[in-house]
Amino acid sequence: MENLPAPTRWQRIAGGGTLWIGLVLVVLYAVFSLLRPHAFPTRFTLQTLLIETSVLLVLSIGMTFVIITGGIDLSVGMVLIFSGVLAAKTMERLSPGGDATQAGWGLITLGLLTSIAGGALWGLINGLLVAKAKIPPLIVTLGSLGAALGAAQLITGGVDTRTVPGKLRDTLGFGTLLGGVPILVLVAATVTVVGAWLLHTTRFGRYTYAIGSNAEASRRAGIGVTRHLTLVYLMAGTLSGLAGFMNLAYFGTTTIAGHGTDNLDAIAGVVIGGTSLFGGTGTVLGTVIGVFIPSVLRKGFVIVGVPVFWQPIAVSVVLVAAVWFDQLRRRSRDRK
Repeated sequence: MENLPAPTRWQRIAGGGTLWIGLVLVVLYAVFSLLRPHAFPTRFTLQTLLIETSVLLVLSIGMTFVIITGGIDLSVGMVLIFSGVLAAKTMERLSPGGDATQAGWGLITLGLLTSIAGGALWGLINGLLVAKAKIPPLIVTLGSLGAALGAAQLITGGVDTRTVPGKLRDTLGFGTLLGGVPILVLVAATVTVVGAWLLHTTRFGRYTYAIGSNAEASRRAGIGVTRHLTLVYLMAGTLSGLAGFMNLAYFGTTTIAGHGTDNLDAIAGVVIGGTSLFGGTGTVLGTVIGVFIPSVLRKGFVIVGVPVFWQPIAVSVVLVAAVWFDQLRRRSRDRK
C-alpha cells in the first residue's frame, strides 16, 4: 500500500471543516455588502465589528481549549462580570475620595492584575472540581455561573460601577495604534496568536487533543490528565478575567446585566468554528471564523433593517448546521 505523506502543520490547523466555515463567512460578508454597499463594507463598520467581537474572541480562545478536552465552561460570562467588578471596585476603593476617573497608570495596572487574578481564581476552582473531584464540568461551571454573578452583585449591591479611569477608556477602550487599529483588537489578536501557537505547536496543545480524544488512554500514556485539565480551566478563567477588564475599558462601566448570553455565544462561536463538542478536534483559526459569523449576521441585520427577532434564529440555524456537519464527519471517520 502506498505510503501517504503526513499532513503538514498548516493542514492540521486549517482542517476540521475550517475551509467551508470560512467560505460561509465570506459569502455572508459579500451578501450584506451587496445589499448595503454604502453602509456595510466601510472602514467604520469593519472597525466597530472588530471591536465588538474582541471581548467575545478572548473568551472563545479559552473555551476552545476546554471543549477540545471534551469539557464545557458555562461560567465565562459571569466570571467576566465578576472580574470587571473586582477591578472597578479595587480602583475605586484605592482612589482619593473614591473617584477613580482620574486614576493613573499604577492604579490601572493594579486593576488589570486584580481582574486577571479574579478570573484565574474561578478557573482554578472549576479545574480542581472537574479534574480532582471528578464532578461533570456542566454541573461545576453551571454552579460557578451563579456563584460568580452572585458575588459580583454582593460586591456592588447590584448597581453598576461607573467611576472608571479616563485614561483607561481613552487608551485601551478607544485608543488606536498602527495607523488606526483599535488597541482592543490588537489585544484580542495577540491572545489569538498565542492561543494558536500553544494549541498547534506545543506539548500542551498535543496533550489537550489527546485528552479530548481519550482521557483514559492519555493517562495510561503518562500524561498528567488531572494537572492538564486544571490548567485548561485555569487558562479559560484567566482569559475571562482579561476580557472583563477589556469590557470595563470599552463601556466605562461594569455592565452587570449585559452578559447573560456571553457563555452561550462563546460556545456557539467555537462549535460553529469546527470544534467538536465530543472533544479531540478543533482549531483556533476555526474559532476566529466561528466567532465572526454571528457577529457579521447581527451587524448585517441591523444595517439591512431586518427585525432583531430574526438574529438569534439565524445564529441558531448556523449553530445546528455546524453540529450536524460535525456529526456527519464523525460518522464518516468511524466507518473508515
